[in-house]
Amino acid sequence: MGNTGSRNVVIIAFSYSVVVRGLEKKLGDKGFSIIAVVRDLDGIMMYSDRADLFLMYLSENTKEDKDESRKIFEILHVISEKKKNMIVIGEKEYHDFLAGEIPDLQNYVWLERPLNMDMLVSKMNAAIEADAEYSARKKILIVDDDPTYAKVVREWIADRYQVVMVTAGMQAITYLVNNPVDLILLDYEMPIVDGPQVLEMLRSESATKDIPVIFLTGVGTRESVTRVMALKPSGYILKTTTREDLRNKLKEFFAS
Repeated sequence: MGNTGSRNVVIIAFSYSVVVRGLEKKLGDKGFSIIAVVRDLDGIMMYSDRADLFLMYLSENTKEDKDESRKIFEILHVISEKKKNMIVIGEKEYHDFLAGEIPDLQNYVWLERPLNMDMLVSKMNAAIEADAEYSARKKILIVDDDPTYAKVVREWIADRYQVVMVTAGMQAITYLVNNPVDLILLDYEMPIVDGPQVLEMLRSESATKDIPVIFLTGVGTRESVTRVMALKPSGYILKTTTREDLRNKLKEFFAS
């Protein structure tokens, strides 16, 4: 975090275009201290401790540029580890694609082009003010092959926690290699690798064996409950639960 009252912003760009230079000048005129970094992970790490906010400006061919997608993943890992906030600027059509490929993008504000400068400045100020509170939140990973239900759960709890969603068991395993979380909400029935198999895999790896897992599932048969309880999860919640009941159970879990 920067000093109280500071507004140090690092613009992450994938080319130093006329638009990026213009954005740098306009934000400087608005009172922000701006540093632009172009495709430079070392530069981002260098300035990360001083930055109050990151602003990622995606190119117009992000979806087709595999190198850019890889860079975004690497950059997000750094920003997540440093517990910094970020605003992402890009086309609407890329949002769902990138959020599916890079789950941590779901935690950041996304603004579409063409930019409204007043809205951008307002979002930037709000993000800087909220950064300390947001960084202190517990991080929850939702693993569910039903993205509609996962989004509902995310909306229920996103005001209290950092929330990331993935839609497959192997996506969860891959994500957790480099991204620590405080709790996993795990679906039971999923194709290819089901919830109990995911939990067994997590328990077999030293890096993930101690991550608490609560099953959030529509399966409540005696056989299914017996199967997962043998793996010692931290809880078992049916999908018929209400918003308030889930929020209360999570509050109790983190208070214990």
